[in-house]
Amino acid sequence: MADGFSTTSDFSRKLMEILDHVEYRRVESTEDMEDVERLRFRAYKAREVLPVAATTLIDDVDFDRQAYVFGLYYYEELVSTIRIHHVTPDHRVSQSGGIFPGEMDAFLDAGMTLIDPARFAADPEAAAELPWLPYLTLRPNIVAAAHFRADRVLQHVRPAHAAFYKRVFYADTVVASRMADIYGFDLTLMATNVLEVGRKLLTRYPFFMSSASEQRMMFGRVADQGPPALTIIPTARFVPEGELGTDLPL
Repeated sequence: MADGFSTTSDFSRKLMEILDHVEYRRVESTEDMEDVERLRFRAYKAREVLPVAATTLIDDVDFDRQAYVFGLYYYEELVSTIRIHHVTPDHRVSQSGGIFPGEMDAFLDAGMTLIDPARFAADPEAAAELPWLPYLTLRPNIVAAAHFRADRVLQHVRPAHAAFYKRVFYADTVVASRMADIYGFDLTLMATNVLEVGRKLLTRYPFFMSSASEQRMMFGRVADQGPPALTIIPTARFVPEGELGTDLPL
């Protein structure tokens, strides 16, 4: 397979080891959000995907009550970030909705709940040295699907990246290509049916597994519980194999 490993199992074992040196932080403070904005700028500028006429890479949606911004820290250094939207029929704020409104409404009008990741950004130098970085940056999408018992995990990506999401996340193509005016290039909308492929996904890539406690730390928002945990340690290696079937809404 890709990434310099001869088999998927070799790759998964390596990432399970890397998890020992990784932590996630849910970003809600102004200082941490400024770090995220700087990282987004470096990443988007390096790939020439800065939004058209953007004056800031922090927006009101970053603070939406069903949006969750995470930083991925490797040896305590911020190396990547992602924002995750929990989209429901009653709360339709999402990044994909601005580009694929009809398709998003079709999912939601059918009563589905969705995980819609956005603002994926990786430090250019780290991305060049760490081939596993996309997998662990996207890991919270699967944790979110388990926590919220979601029907689909969405991906709006450049067409050239569609093969990665099909291979790794068993994603189906919803819209092959559509111009995204905000960026000035085409995007593809894809969707992973976690109800159908959850067990296969976690069996192939066990580093996507998470305990109920990790899920609560990542996505719990209860007023009387105080601020979110500063540091969230991945729990994949501590989830008993017998609980595999309950980790996603199978």
